[in-house]
Amino acid sequence: MSATAAPAGTALASSQPKGRLLRILGVSFGIAVIVGDTIGSGILRTPGEIAGHLESYGFILTVWILGGVYALFCTLSVTELGTMLPFAGGWYVYSRRAMGDFPGFLVGSSDAVVQMVSNGYLAVAFGEFAAELQPAFRGHEKLLGVAALFALALLNWLGLRMGSRAQEFTSLVKAVALIAFVIACFISAPAAAHASVAAVHLASTKSGLLLAVVLSLQAIIISYDGWYAAIYFAEEDQDPAKNLPRSSIGGVLACAAIYILVNIALFRVLPMSQFAGSHMPVADAAMTVLGARGKQLILLISLIAALSTMNANTMITSRILFAMARDGMMPRWITRVNTGGTPTSALLVSTVFSIALVLSGSFDTLVGIAAVLFVANYVSGFTSLFMLRRREPTLARPFKVWGYPWSNLAVLLVSSAFLVAAVVADLKDALFTVALIALAGPLYFLFFRKHRIESANGLIGTNALE
Repeated sequence: MSATAAPAGTALASSQPKGRLLRILGVSFGIAVIVGDTIGSGILRTPGEIAGHLESYGFILTVWILGGVYALFCTLSVTELGTMLPFAGGWYVYSRRAMGDFPGFLVGSSDAVVQMVSNGYLAVAFGEFAAELQPAFRGHEKLLGVAALFALALLNWLGLRMGSRAQEFTSLVKAVALIAFVIACFISAPAAAHASVAAVHLASTKSGLLLAVVLSLQAIIISYDGWYAAIYFAEEDQDPAKNLPRSSIGGVLACAAIYILVNIALFRVLPMSQFAGSHMPVADAAMTVLGARGKQLILLISLIAALSTMNANTMITSRILFAMARDGMMPRWITRVNTGGTPTSALLVSTVFSIALVLSGSFDTLVGIAAVLFVANYVSGFTSLFMLRRREPTLARPFKVWGYPWSNLAVLLVSSAFLVAAVVADLKDALFTVALIALAGPLYFLFFRKHRIESANGLIGTNALE
C-alpha cells in the first residue's frame, strides 16, 4: 500500500466478529441527517447578529441566499467524491485517497474531534434549555446533558434502524416546528410591524459595507455547516450513486428554504430597530406573536434541535473512527460492529469523550479549535477533488459536479478565505490547532506502524479497493 496514494476501505473481517455495516439507508435518511446536522440553535441567534451588521431587509435576505448558493455548490463537489468513493468516513476517505496516509489521518482525526467537541457543547446547551423550560432542573444542566448523550448512545447501540429512525423523526419535528413558527408569524403578525421598512444604516463608505457583508457571510457559513452530513453514510446507503445526489441536494435546499423563510417571518414581525439589537430574534418574534407561550415554544424547538444535531454527530463520529480503524489508523478493536450495524466500539469512544468534555466544562479553547478545523476539512475535500480528477480520470463517477472546474475552484477559494479569516481573528486558538496537529503525528506513526506489522504478518486483509 503506497504511503502517498493509499485507497480507503481496508477490509478487516477478523476485527468484525459480530456484524458489519448494513446497506439499509435511503434518501429520507440522507435529507434528515443533513437537516438535523445543519439546523441547530444557531438559527435562533444568527439572524439578529446579521441584522446588526446590515440593518437592511434586502441585504439580509441576499446574504442568506448567497450562503445557500455556497452550501449548494459545496454539496455538489462533495457529492461527486461521495459517489466516487462510497465508503464510511467522509472527508477522511477522500483526503487519504488523494493525498496519502498521513494527511488522511490528520483530516480524519480532526474531523472526529470537531464532531465530539460539538456534541459536548450541544449537550450543555440541551441542559440549559431544559432547565429554562423546567426550573426544577436548574443546577443540573451538566447531568441533563450527560443523560442526553448516554440516551442517544444507547439508542444507536440498538442498531442502525433505531438511530436512523430517531434522526428522521427529530429532524422532521424540528423542520415542522420552524415552519409552524413561520406560518404563525404570517397569520398573527401585528400590523404595526408591517410599517417598518428598513432604510440602509450601513456605514456610508464602501469599506463599511464590505466589512458588514464579510462578517455576515462568515456567520452564515457557520450556520450552514452540516450540508455534507450524508457523505459519512454512503457505505450504508442502498444505492449511493442515485441516493446521495438526491439526499445531498434535497437536504441543503431544504435547509436554505427554512433559513430564508424564518428570516422573512422575522421581517414581518420585528421592526429593524428590535431585530438588529436582538440576541434571540426568533424568541422575540414568538413572544410577540404568541405571548408567554412563545418562549416555551422556542425552548422546545431548541431542545429538539439540540437532540437532532447530537444524534447526527453521534452517528457521524462513530463512522469516522470506524473507517480510520479499518485502515489501521486507530486500534483494531474500534472496528467492531454489532448485528444491528452499529460500530459499537467507535460509538463508545466518542460518547465517553463527549461526556468527559461536558463534565470538565473546558469548552472555550476546544470550540475555537473546532471552528478552525471544520472549514479546514472543506478545503481538504475540494483540494482532493482536483487531485483525483487529475490523477484518476478513469475512476467511476456516477455524479459529476456542475460547472467543474470553476464551481469547485470558487468554493475552494471562499473556504480558504474563511479559513484565513478564522485564523487571523483568533491567533491563540489557531496556535492551539497547530499544536494539536503536531501531537497527532506520533499517534499516527504508533498506530500505522503497528498496522503495517500486522499486515505483513497476515493478520489484516488486503485493501478492498486495490
